[in-house]
Amino acid sequence: MRIVSLVPHATELLFALGLDDEVIAVTHECDHPPRARELPRVTRDVLPPGLSAAEIDAAVRERTQAGEAIYTLDLDALQALEPDLIVTQALCPVCAVSYEQVTEVARDLPSQPEVVALDPHTLGEALGDIRTLAQATGRWHEGVELLARCAGRIDRVRLTVRDPLRPPPRVAALEWLDPVFVAGHWTPQLIQLAGGEDVLGLPGEPSQTVSWEELAASAPEVVVAMPCGYDAPRAHVEALTHAERLAALGARRVVAVDAAAYFSRPGPRLVDGLELLAHILHPAEVPAAPAQVLEVALDGATGWAPG
Repeated sequence: MRIVSLVPHATELLFALGLDDEVIAVTHECDHPPRARELPRVTRDVLPPGLSAAEIDAAVRERTQAGEAIYTLDLDALQALEPDLIVTQALCPVCAVSYEQVTEVARDLPSQPEVVALDPHTLGEALGDIRTLAQATGRWHEGVELLARCAGRIDRVRLTVRDPLRPPPRVAALEWLDPVFVAGHWTPQLIQLAGGEDVLGLPGEPSQTVSWEELAASAPEVVVAMPCGYDAPRAHVEALTHAERLAALGARRVVAVDAAAYFSRPGPRLVDGLELLAHILHPAEVPAAPAQVLEVALDGATGWAPG
């Protein structure tokens, strides 16, 4: 089977199912696993490089309101590849080429590829996409095994941090900082499974903008900076840019994490994100950090011994 992936988390899922040799092209943002970086790319970003967070937000809003795409698709390259299957998404017009555009393009391709769109809003639906791709690619056995591994790791975290006598720390997960977006979809569920309480995010619902005043009123004890698509060092820089406002929230701890790897993309590494949150919130019970956590030092912030 010749597979083209038009969304990074689908690429991760396909590789996790053992389809390394059948994925023939990916997007310009597909960077995991490392072998994906070696494949031909059939998309590119139309936004200019070097924009600030506020400028990115403004540019995305302007283009989406005008019905214009954030990414462009290389139609000539796609046609030359002759794919049998194209995997895309319908969740977010900011995250990938639109589903409507992909289906329209696929109808005109000589290979007449099947188009599978992934549209998860919750952790359960993200895990359900494993079944969807396993069925579409004939990798049902591999899908069952991957699901079992994910479910086992989720249960271990849930049981490790479980303590009915301990109030869960109040957590604010920030998906963007200028303007402020609180993370939605699967992130509030991850926070709950990791032994925390999301103070503003709504499970299964899109991320939403809030004011700094609303954020402060929610009284978070822990703030996790996870700007969509950014790695931990870039998230740390963004947090320091807003250090004064973050300090005013009164949180006992502010950390920056790699959202691109563990939170923004609803692929198998969401489970890594869960384990990372469990370590952040309960380091005594989960002492090993599965990924980089960068502490954000804020003037006036107090020390905190979580867990």
